[in-house]
Amino acid sequence: MNLRAILMGLAFAFMWSSAFTSARVIVEYAPPIASLSLRFFLSGVIGVAIALLLGQSFRLTRTQWRATIIFGICQNALYLGLNFVAMQWIEAGLASIIASTMPLMVALAGWLVFGDKLRPMAVFGLILGTVGVALIMGGRLEGGLDLTGVAFCLIGALALTIATLSVRGASSGGNVMMIVGLQMFVGSACLAVVAGFTETLTVIWSWQLVVAFVYTTLVPGLLATWVWFTLVNLIGATKAATFHFLNPFFGVAVAAALLGEKLGALDVLGVAIVTVGILAVQLSIQKPTGT
Repeated sequence: MNLRAILMGLAFAFMWSSAFTSARVIVEYAPPIASLSLRFFLSGVIGVAIALLLGQSFRLTRTQWRATIIFGICQNALYLGLNFVAMQWIEAGLASIIASTMPLMVALAGWLVFGDKLRPMAVFGLILGTVGVALIMGGRLEGGLDLTGVAFCLIGALALTIATLSVRGASSGGNVMMIVGLQMFVGSACLAVVAGFTETLTVIWSWQLVVAFVYTTLVPGLLATWVWFTLVNLIGATKAATFHFLNPFFGVAVAAALLGEKLGALDVLGVAIVTVGILAVQLSIQKPTGT
């Protein structure tokens, strides 16, 4: 893994984690599902326009089309849609921690569904991750944790797990920015239908809403997704996923710095344990290169 890959991984982890804070701001002023649908539409327009300027085309392979549709539905519509709704009831830091357990879910799914063998370090990481989340949840329950919001985030994390498994092979063959733009349109279309049946379009305009919306559209929405696809193409999905171990730390740090969310002793300990657990799982599935 060279310096370029390391910097891209760090940038992705920070951008991905910061999305929870900007989402928390948006849902304070606007309906969550409609806002997310509009965000995806704008990101899709920008992404496809950039792809066309780069000479990319709509001619994707069958694998790329399948991954684009699954990724758009599972990550954008389900994972982010459920997290945006949940952000009305729970803090951004907690949502980021739950979402950060995705690498643990991927490892567990590989064992239960595909029969992958887990090394002792992976088992150790899964146990650590579970203990860390339990500590955080236990501390939050004493303060009145909204279980509906937690349930939405957990279901979203499961959807993100499916999206991550589907992205393998999508970045090979070129047209990366086109794939990014098209999967944004998939998410936008799905959420627009849901918003039409479930939400009333009431917006409280403020500079905080505008800044948060522009940021989440361009940075976590478009740039981070492009960085992720590019990183996967550069070093592979397994090594790229290693950077997810930074998400719990970045998620709670950004939320605490910008939203003033308080962190208790159990939160700090839980984040540290989850971080180590994710790192252990990712390191356990790295293949030795012999170099």
